[in-house]
Amino acid sequence: MKVVILAGGFGTRLSEETASIPKPMVKIGDKPIIWHIMKHYSSYGFNDFVILGGYKSYVIKEYFANYYLHQSDVEFDMTNNTMTTLDSKTEDWKVTVLDTGLHTMTGGRIKRAAKYLDEPFMLTYGDGVSNVNIGKLVDFHKSHSQKVTMTCVQPEGRFGAVDINVESNVINSFMEKPKGDGAWINGGFFVCDPIVFDYLENDATIFERSPLENIANDKLLAAYKHTGFWKPMDTLRDKNELESKWADNKAPWKTW
Repeated sequence: MKVVILAGGFGTRLSEETASIPKPMVKIGDKPIIWHIMKHYSSYGFNDFVILGGYKSYVIKEYFANYYLHQSDVEFDMTNNTMTTLDSKTEDWKVTVLDTGLHTMTGGRIKRAAKYLDEPFMLTYGDGVSNVNIGKLVDFHKSHSQKVTMTCVQPEGRFGAVDINVESNVINSFMEKPKGDGAWINGGFFVCDPIVFDYLENDATIFERSPLENIANDKLLAAYKHTGFWKPMDTLRDKNELESKWADNKAPWKTW
């Protein structure tokens, strides 16, 4: 099963990092966040990726074009102008990078990849990490009759909270970033049957609006509830939080 990654947006809310590179190439540690996402899928045995690029997609292409060289120990013989690979630490990945247009919306990007996706496929965003169990997600999708499965999450609150005694107004304890109001939201990490392409019209189609709404209206959208770690990298603050977890060896999304 192929893994499709949306990686074409401008990343304007992270403009401190995205002036020269696309958002999925912003680094957590010494690797782009898209690498972290791919390593997560790969840890469950899914190694065939289709990356839907747009804004500065050549940066993504160049990264993977040189990936083998950067991940390997090599010997250069200047006399013969030869290079010998001594030890390779590369991945067992097949990576297809598509330029799906600079201003194309998410649904349009997915539609442009239709000719490469004639079987059920996974779909996610190139700017968020999670420890969602991909194996269980796929099994869940296969267990029901709906055609699209969407991982749903309950995001943490932005601010800390306090537990107050309602009678005495004494503060009992502090809670750091508790879950929000109990609502479930789109957490990405989809599994889609090819019928999804019937709901996509053109480059202006936003996948998260009418396509998902119509799929839901047709009773073809199932929810896979994930209560573990999930974090999008929307802002520099988010990026720094992920960076801190990685540096402290406390990254919940590191499943490899």
